[in-house]
Amino acid sequence: MKLYKIETVQYVNSSVEDCWDFFSSPKNLKTITLDNMSFEIQDFDNKRMYHGQLITYTLKPLFGIKISWVTEITACKENEYFIDVQRFGPYKLWHHKHFFERTKDGRTKMTDIVHYALPLGILGRFMNTIIVKNKLKTIFDFRHNKIEELFNSQKEPLVLQINGKQKSF
Repeated sequence: MKLYKIETVQYVNSSVEDCWDFFSSPKNLKTITLDNMSFEIQDFDNKRMYHGQLITYTLKPLFGIKISWVTEITACKENEYFIDVQRFGPYKLWHHKHFFERTKDGRTKMTDIVHYALPLGILGRFMNTIIVKNKLKTIFDFRHNKIEELFNSQKEPLVLQINGKQKSF
């Protein structure tokens, strides 16, 4: 099995607590996902991320083909990190770590580390080379830009709905 890795780092002009409030809510996944992927949460318990949480959703990552994905939160420490693992979906392995660190200037350093593997052996490696790694780059680039838009480029305070409460950023 060939294992691939993606790592991104982004600095956010917000506190760790405010970042955690946003990113630990599964409801906000759609906000940071490309519209053309038709991301829809099918089931979760309306709580912020916690160890053992299951989130079921559908999306259309390639060629408009709808797939189901089940994610389990396998580790979680409030305001510091959470790890999501695909339990059912298109990858042979998907392990995604999200880290939140306070910087000396009061911002938040967010680090994402994804390890993934594709099924189908050599065909999967070929598909990664020609399609999957480029699609993942597009997804993470969109996410980066959306986070910049939401947290780093607002002249007026950003107001988001988080866990039923309005929060200004």
